[in-house]
Amino acid sequence: MTTTEPSLSQAGPAPQPGRRGTPRTSSWLPTWDLITTKNLEIRKRRGLMITLVVLILVPTILFYGLRLLFHAIDPHAYALAGSPVQFSGAANLTAEFGFIAAAALGAAAGTTDLSDGMFRHLVITGRSRLALYLARIPAGLAILIPMVALAFLMNCLVTSYQSPPNPTSVSFYGVTAPQHFDQAELQTWLLQNTQQVQNGFLPGVPGGQGGQGPGGPAATPAQIRSGIDHNIASLYSAYSSAEISEATPAINEMAKIGLWLELEVGIGFVVGLGFGSLTGQRTTTTIVLIALEIIVTPLFARTQIPYFIDGQRLIIGIAMDQLRPAALAPAAGTGGGGGGLILGGGRGALGIPPMPTWAMVSVIVGWIVVWSGVGAWRMITRDA
Repeated sequence: MTTTEPSLSQAGPAPQPGRRGTPRTSSWLPTWDLITTKNLEIRKRRGLMITLVVLILVPTILFYGLRLLFHAIDPHAYALAGSPVQFSGAANLTAEFGFIAAAALGAAAGTTDLSDGMFRHLVITGRSRLALYLARIPAGLAILIPMVALAFLMNCLVTSYQSPPNPTSVSFYGVTAPQHFDQAELQTWLLQNTQQVQNGFLPGVPGGQGGQGPGGPAATPAQIRSGIDHNIASLYSAYSSAEISEATPAINEMAKIGLWLELEVGIGFVVGLGFGSLTGQRTTTTIVLIALEIIVTPLFARTQIPYFIDGQRLIIGIAMDQLRPAALAPAAGTGGGGGGLILGGGRGALGIPPMPTWAMVSVIVGWIVVWSGVGAWRMITRDA
């Protein structure tokens, strides 16, 4: 028998470059296997994971654990473990330490392949470098987000079940007023209670301690009325901030705070990842971002530098402080800097004039996009 060779017309089409001949690993989108592999690599670093637990979970556990223990042993000497003040303090602590922990995790995720000598081996497999970089983002966030959520959940549970009843009055600048006033009602109440006004520290309102200082000449009713009328907007801002900060947050307010905390640590991770990929140095990246969080941001958030206010507002911590929910921002009446109205109805914790909402959102989105782009660009152009 003879065999018939297939003709060219019967043969299938030749593979074209860029279609069947292109391996699937060249896609710029990271695969699920690539993400889970990177997540496992991070979790295997015991020192790094212990650092995350110590910075994110341990402070809340110790803070409330000791308060619950002391109250259980001697409830008369030690108050309930939870309160609005303790809730705010624990949440702000989680935000500060969480950003540092996230920055350290991002720096590690962006530099370990270089320090371990594995970057060249990853590149020669044919995988897209962009996919290798993007896989680190969900891999790291999958570790950070549950940790922060667990710490915040403990804070919410203790505050909800171990807090005293909400007060029926509001204290601001040494004045105690009933709750749930609008601006007009507060103005009327202040004008009817001039004795409290004179004994308080209301800014711009003359009185025994407020406008004249201790031992100064007594203010006339006309001066007090004029001071209240001219400063009622700032006084009501302090009143409303104190009203929120002195009461146990409602469920919707707790949800806003939880989302804000997750955004805070998410930004810390993305910036740490991008900066670490750019420098290739884990230690340098971590030190710079710690200095940004605990030195540069507090300094610029509280002190206005002449002719540099727009430059100060470009710092991510300034925008996040303005976005900080009202229950975490210090009330203006207690010495904090009341900021302007922000998303979600809260008030920022800034001591400088707040930026417009669109500018605040632009700064936050800009930091996420720019540092992600810088990190990806450096990985794509790095010599293997």
